[in-house]
Amino acid sequence: MKNIILPTLITLLLFSCNTSKKQHQEDAKSPNHEAKIMIPQSNCFVSISGKDSIWLKIEAFPNVATGMLHYQFYEKDNSKGTLEGKIVNNIFYGDYTYHSEGMQSVREVAFLLSDSTATEGFGEMVEQNGKMKFKDSTKIDFSKGIKFHRIDCVQNEKHFRVNP
Repeated sequence: MKNIILPTLITLLLFSCNTSKKQHQEDAKSPNHEAKIMIPQSNCFVSISGKDSIWLKIEAFPNVATGMLHYQFYEKDNSKGTLEGKIVNNIFYGDYTYHSEGMQSVREVAFLLSDSTATEGFGEMVEQNGKMKFKDSTKIDFSKGIKFHRIDCVQNEKHFRVNP
């Protein structure tokens, strides 16, 4: 009798392990368990005036927008850094974290976005906790802001590298 019970238990144990392993593999292949990769919508812009240029890239995800901003002025201090914020009603609101003159700074920025342009907004700024912020975000003025024109992101990718 012992000779029958032990092999039967071992067979049942192996069968149950195989079934759960197969079930796990099937579950992993089902649509409910697929990993989703989010590809952002990239928008690249440039503003050129004489020998000065400003490069802007905004990558929009469903709940956040990130990017890059590079002020490149002829014979003046430049700044280059990252953007992190959100897009609300075609306006990007975010923080620009940048390096200039060997120091890291943060200031709030706003860009009005359209299909072919982006316009930087300006308004009264105040310092708050080491960061420059708009005093009143409802009073940001886009009418006299720097206007950017859309460019191809891939062809101009060298301008959007944080570390060249």
